[in-house]
Amino acid sequence: MRKRIVRLHTWFTMLGDNGQATTEYALVLLGAAVIALLVVSWATSGGGGGKIGRLFDRVLDEVVSRVG
Repeated sequence: MRKRIVRLHTWFTMLGDNGQATTEYALVLLGAAVIALLVVSWATSGGGGGKIGRLFDRVLDEVVSRVG
């Protein structure tokens, strides 16, 4: 894994400034996708699902109490 990262870094630095914004955009999207996958995996396994359910219940109860 580390060798791949080093190869990607070397390849990106050899490109120069051409396509730099596109490369940065792609890396940001990749990072966001990794974070999203981690959050989804946490929420669907273990205690995450229960915590999110309780949070939604609490929010809905608060909204209903303020409206009604």
